[in-house]
Amino acid sequence: MERDFEAVIARELRLLDPTVRADDDAVRELLHDDFREFGSTGRVWDRRSIVEATRADTAERITAEDLRPVRLGPDAILLTYTARRGAAASLRTSVWTRSAGTWLLLHHAGTAVRTDA
Repeated sequence: MERDFEAVIARELRLLDPTVRADDDAVRELLHDDFREFGSTGRVWDRRSIVEATRADTAERITAEDLRPVRLGPDAILLTYTARRGAAASLRTSVWTRSAGTWLLLHHAGTAVRTDA
């Protein structure tokens, strides 16, 4: 079980790496064909649109804190964490599924953290 958690965390962190984000093929290899994201702005992304968006969004590194994996089933893991980019923070939720022995990101959601509350 630990090995699965480590694999999912490593793959999530790859998606935050500016070098990976700039490489369409590297991003595609981490995403499930049915990938869907609910962005912190309310936008809904699919696999094609998120590949384009990540390529255009590589200027500033995103860091992750408090990563918490939870097994949902033998081939599904929920990963939650806080992402930071500069002064902005967001709560992130990712659902990873194992397909043909490879962990792929099926769903991702981001919720902006209010700093004025």
